Amino acid sequence: MAAVKLELKTRTELGKNKVNKLRKADMVPGVIYSKGEETRSIKVDRGNLQRVYKIAGTSSIIDLELEGETIPAIIKELQLDPVKDEYVHVDFQKIKMDEVVKLTIPVVLEGKDNIRLQPSVLMQQLDEIEIECLPKYIPEAAVADVSNIDFNTPIYVSDLDIFKNENITIFKEPDELVATLMAPAKTEEEEEETEEVQAGDVPVVGKDEEE
Repeated sequence: MAAVKLELKTRTELGKNKVNKLRKADMVPGVIYSKGEETRSIKVDRGNLQRVYKIAGTSSIIDLELEGETIPAIIKELQLDPVKDEYVHVDFQKIKMDEVVKLTIPVVLEGKDNIRLQPSVLMQQLDEIEIECLPKYIPEAAVADVSNIDFNTPIYVSDLDIFKNENITIFKEPDELVATLMAPAKTEEEEEETEEVQAGDVPVVGKDEEE
């Protein structure tokens, strides 16, 4: 997939008051950093950032367009105001194609519609996973096939498609849970029916038996 492009501008607004004015103008302040290089202050249109984040997340390379310069990078951290539900700061990490990069990618469960044990409830314990690799080996996601999952056989990190990829280092133990399958909880009516059946199974001591 071709890298998504995102236009940035150099940010000269520093200090709390000036940065708050930026945010009120629908701009998100941020930085671009890279090992051995000076951190650069930038600003980006909030709407454009939201659009690109929906496409790229934290696992896809973005081409940052900064005043005539194209900078390959990933979104390393995106801060959200929980009250306003708006992005308030973004950190981009510049990518060097010949250096490994550590990043977080989503965990995706495939084959949900093919689970044979029904009714059942699929529980996903691991939504994302941290990895390290060269940029050319960055996967869009870590995928697990859950079509053969059952109540006694959960999905582990060792079942992910990237687990045996020698080009990728995974920062999770192989036996860490990814997903489990559970029987659905009984409804109140089902519980009442069970109680009635159990009560009916209990023998009643009659008058003749007492004598």
